[in-house]
Formats: sequence, C-alpha cells, structure tokens
Amino acid sequence: MNEFDAALDSVLRRVIPGCTRMLTCERLSGGANQETYRIRAETRSGTVTLCLRRAAGGTHSHVPGLPGLAVEARLFRAAAAVGVPEPEVYHVLEATDGVGEGFIMQWLDGEALGAHIARGEEFAGIRDQLAFQCGQMLARIHRIDVDSTGLRSALTERDTGTIIQTSRELYQSYGTPQPMIDYAARWLLDHLPQRVDPTLVHGDFRNGNIMMDPKRGIVAVLDWEGAHIGDPMRDLGWLCTNSWRFGVTEKTAGGFGELNDLIAGYETESGAAVDRDRVNFWIVYGSYNWAIGCLTMAHHYRTGPDATVERPGIGRRSSECQVDCANLLIPGSTDLPQPSATAANLDMPTDAELLTSVRDFLRGDVMSSTDGRTRFLARVAGNSLDILLREATLGSVYRAGERRLLMGLLGREGDLFTLRQLLCERLRSGLALDTPQLAETLRYITLTQALIDQPGYSGVKTALAAR
Repeated sequence: MNEFDAALDSVLRRVIPGCTRMLTCERLSGGANQETYRIRAETRSGTVTLCLRRAAGGTHSHVPGLPGLAVEARLFRAAAAVGVPEPEVYHVLEATDGVGEGFIMQWLDGEALGAHIARGEEFAGIRDQLAFQCGQMLARIHRIDVDSTGLRSALTERDTGTIIQTSRELYQSYGTPQPMIDYAARWLLDHLPQRVDPTLVHGDFRNGNIMMDPKRGIVAVLDWEGAHIGDPMRDLGWLCTNSWRFGVTEKTAGGFGELNDLIAGYETESGAAVDRDRVNFWIVYGSYNWAIGCLTMAHHYRTGPDATVERPGIGRRSSECQVDCANLLIPGSTDLPQPSATAANLDMPTDAELLTSVRDFLRGDVMSSTDGRTRFLARVAGNSLDILLREATLGSVYRAGERRLLMGLLGREGDLFTLRQLLCERLRSGLALDTPQLAETLRYITLTQALIDQPGYSGVKTALAAR
C-alpha cells in the first residue's frame, strides 16, 4: 500500500462507521480541474462504495475567487436542504489527514457522461423532461439564502463587467493572440445586462456535471468549484453553450432539451420571468469563457502540478469555442483554400508515418491492454497526434491564406504572429466591430484552426454549412 492509500485507509477507518479497511481506490477519467476517485471499503455490515473529490495533485492551494473544496462540501449540503438532489458529504479532509484537499462523500449511481445523456438510447424515454427539471433545479439553487447558510462570506460576488475584464486579462497573460476571443470580449462588454439581482450561482451547471438516471432524471448536481454570487442567468446560458450539447446542436439545453422547456421549469419553480436576452448574452459568454478556459488548461500543463497529456489536448479545443463565438456573433460563409499535394519527404519513413504509427499503437495495443484512466489518456494522446497530422497536411496552406487576409485588413505586411497580435491590439483599443473585412477574416481564422484541431466538432459543421 503506497503512502496515499495508507493515509486514505486511515481516514476511512476513522470517519466511516464500522469501516475496517479500504479495498480499492480508483481515479476516474475526466475532471480537468479536480480529481475524482471511486473507493470500495469494507465495513462490519458489508462493502460500501464511496467517492473522493480531491484537488488536482492533492495540493492545498486556494485559487483566488474560487470557493475551494471545503466550501464545495458546504454547498452540497446547502443545495440538498432546498431540494436539490445531492450526495451526502461524510468528511471534509484536513491537513493532518495526509490525503490532500477535498472531501469524501456518498457514491451515487447514475450517468454523468454528457454524450450518453444527449444521445444514448437509454435516455430516449425521459430526455424531453430533462430541460424542465434542470430549470427547476436552477431556480432552487438560486433561492439558497447565502446569508443564513453563511455562504456569503465564503463566496466571491462577481460583477458581470468585471468577469469579462478579468477573463480577458487572464487570456492576454498567456501571450497567444486569438482575435476571435478579443472580438467576443468587446461584444460582451458592449452588451452587458442591466438591473441584475445577484444570487448564488452554481457556475458550472452543464451536461456532464449533472448526474442523470434514465427513469428518474436528475440524481445529483455535481462540481460546485465555480460557485459564486452573481447573475443567475449565467447558469442557464452555460447549460445552453454549444460545447455542452455534445454534437446535438438542435437541442439548445445541454443537447437534450429545448430552451423553452428550461425556461418554463425555471419560471414555474421560481415564479419569476426569465429575460431571454440575458440568457443569450450568457450563451455567448459561455463559448468565450470556455475558449479561455481551454487555453488555461494548456497553461496548467506548463506550470503544473497536474501536467498530464489531457491538459494540452483540452488546450487545443479553444478553437471549437471560438468557432461557436463566430457562429453566434458573425455568422456567414467562409472561402477555404484547397490543400495542395503533399510535398515529397526525403525521409523514410515520413514524419506522417511516424506519427501515424505511434497514434495507432496508442489506440490499438495500449487501449486494448489497459482500462480506466490510462485507457482514457491513451485515447487523448492519439487525438493529439491526429492534430499534428492535420497540421502537417493543412497548416501551411491555411496559414498562408490567413496571412493574406490579415495583411489586407490591417494594410501592412508582417509574419503571422505579428499580424495576429496587431489585430488583437486594435480590437482591444477600439477597432469598430463592423470594420469591413473583419468578420470575414475572423471567420476564416477560427474555422481553419478548428479544422486542424477538431474537424468533427458540431460548430465546425455549422460554419461549413454556411458556405
């Protein structure tokens, strides 16, 4: 038994009634910001299954503006008290436990894979009820009294304009010029909602963070790590962001339901009318925010502590969200150049053959002989190699077209990085969003990058359909 398992075993025997020993502890796939483990433990009355939610790498570090896992445990309890289905929290970890920051809670059976909920046959009979249920749950969350629960002092209150500015500054700190992100930030700042009554906001209420049962619907609302006090319509918009529809673009609410049903559930439970313009604002923000969030994953790969192959893979998904922003804000056709025949490669095997052989090894030998998180990461690594293969085939011709468009828009020559950076700087300093050729250039940049990174993404298909 390693040091982590030994420490966890000791905690379980102390805090779980009748526990005699830990049998297994398996880290589950997914969870880019936090770690989730399934634990089986032996007790005097039989075997039980538990869940451990732990900070990435187990580090005891508090990110400014985020509640932290100890407060998350309090949020689970507060939500359960107003009728939101939640697991019971058994123990909040302390530094002396030697396990890291986190908490141990009840294991609930249900489906949390968003693609299965949006497209799986087992949910066909209940899928049209889920959006209404989500609206009800959000209304309950938003009426949690942050004063009587003591949560006000534990949570950050976020003004919408400050949220946009802060996220834009974070993106700018990464030093990667992404003009569509700057355009979206400008649009959001120009369209800030007015007259907002702040409430508790879940902050990450989306398909994938809501555990579902094919017969009962919602089993639990998970992942409260982004909870704060702010505009409640942010939660409705986030659920409707295209990244969380899992390819079912026609079902706005999580890929499983209609926006009208989501709003009806919310209005029925809350008794208050929903401002649809505010929801639409937050849908745009959702794609903008996750575009930056994906880049943050790549930044975390560089800085640690959890430098896994998953994080840079997520980083390249920023282009998906940028395509969604373009589809929402500047829809239209895009002329794409045709790739030329691949130039002769003097090496044998070629670069592409080497990449292909490693990718096929990961997807074949490695995935067939592993399971759990290792199998998941092997798939992620194979996807990253696919990006490099498409970069080798498409990158030069797409970049040449981008450079020509940028020179025409900006009226000057330069290398691609310099031109992109100049466009971003002009957007930040007030370039009119209706400048001629700007929309065409942005659509081209976002679509060609996404065709390299994630050509099968639903937003790419939407953009291509406009051609």
